[in-house]
Amino acid sequence: MKLSTRGRYGTRLLLELALHSGDGPVQLKEIAQRQDISLGYLEHLVTPLIAAGMVRSTRGAHGGVWLAKSPWEIKLSEVVGLLEGSTAPVDCLNDPEACPRSDFCATRDVWAEVKEAMDGVLESTTLQDLVERQKSKQKPTEAMYHI
Repeated sequence: MKLSTRGRYGTRLLLELALHSGDGPVQLKEIAQRQDISLGYLEHLVTPLIAAGMVRSTRGAHGGVWLAKSPWEIKLSEVVGLLEGSTAPVDCLNDPEACPRSDFCATRDVWAEVKEAMDGVLESTTLQDLVERQKSKQKPTEAMYHI
């Protein structure tokens, strides 16, 4: 399965919010600049996240968005499921009726294993896990030496 920009950018949006968790509302235009994603697209992505109760928002000069749950409570499986739908690489996994060969197809078994592996990774990874990974990947600041 190839994730669309909805899943990839939506995850990056949530990671930004998790990185700033506890700092109050974050403006989408700030996230758009940091992540190099158009503001209009982020506005489109945040709507289902709000509807699902993952994100809250407020309007006004000091408004913005923030996580509605703690980063360790949000699993990537929820995010991808909400923004992408099924992780099945072939239609017949969700609907065996989609293919008359479903009952005796060996390749379908492989695609089921691929889906199971992907679902396992997404289910076991939280936004907090991504925060920790992101912090470990950040470039160290240059050291200043004083003599």
